[in-house]
Amino acid sequence: MTATTTAPVAATPVRTTHRSSDRLRSWATRAPLLPALVFMIAVTQLPFVATLVISFFHWNALYPKARRFTGVDNYHQVLTDPDLRHSVWTTVLLTVAVVLVSLVLGLALALLLDRPFRGRGLVRTLLIAPFLVVPVAGALLWKHVLYNPEYGLFNGLLHYVGGPQPDWISNTPLLAVEASLVWQWTPFMMLILLAGLQSRDHQQIEAARVDGASDWQIFRHLTLPHLRRYLELGALLGSIYIVQNFDAVFTLTSGGLGTANLPYTVYQSFYQAHENGLASAAGVLVVIGSIVIATFALRVVSSLFREEVSRA
Repeated sequence: MTATTTAPVAATPVRTTHRSSDRLRSWATRAPLLPALVFMIAVTQLPFVATLVISFFHWNALYPKARRFTGVDNYHQVLTDPDLRHSVWTTVLLTVAVVLVSLVLGLALALLLDRPFRGRGLVRTLLIAPFLVVPVAGALLWKHVLYNPEYGLFNGLLHYVGGPQPDWISNTPLLAVEASLVWQWTPFMMLILLAGLQSRDHQQIEAARVDGASDWQIFRHLTLPHLRRYLELGALLGSIYIVQNFDAVFTLTSGGLGTANLPYTVYQSFYQAHENGLASAAGVLVVIGSIVIATFALRVVSSLFREEVSRA
């Protein structure tokens, strides 16, 4: 017998064909996203790079020929100037107060809406409405309809019961701004926490009730630990938006009476003082703070997704 041997078939062309087809398939799936990516880079990233470059220059729009490179002097001025430091502190105080109060009120409303009752859908829609109002319109509503010392609703109710007639914005300016923002952001927190409540394991809750656990014990040991991720997500997302808030401060107080936060200070430096470099440095700091908060928010979102996948 004669043994016949067959030469091994070369697999390189087949592998190359598969790789090229995979690359074509991947590019075909990514191609529709390219216009959006190009648009996003042109609208957001290129202006930010320009802002970052300008922040290293002393650049007053009224004296364009006196422009010069100053390094990090603008950032040093933002962090050491008393007015700018006060605006940073105001931003932190405003953000923390609004986020905490909105979370507490949103949790209370979410617990109420989680219970079945007649007209729950209508009540839910009405409670969501403040979040759908344009921020400037909401601030104008609070300024003229509620806070006005002559014809506002608050003073009208106090006049009906024989109470004082305070000027809310002049007497408590920062609290007035915080109240309008809490009214706007409480529905946002309520929606996030309501989604968390509806994702609970109801069998576990029923088992706890059978074992004799009270409503407070169920809330403390089951509901609150389950809502921890949702509370963190609401706090982080709310902080990202509120730290950049400009509408309420501009509309209610025009940055006066100690309510100027960092975004309003950027507006003053750029449009009123024409200090482009200083305003750019302050804006970059706001963006960096928002990116830091957004990073934690993305981690919380990814952990929520992992929990849902593991539960499924």
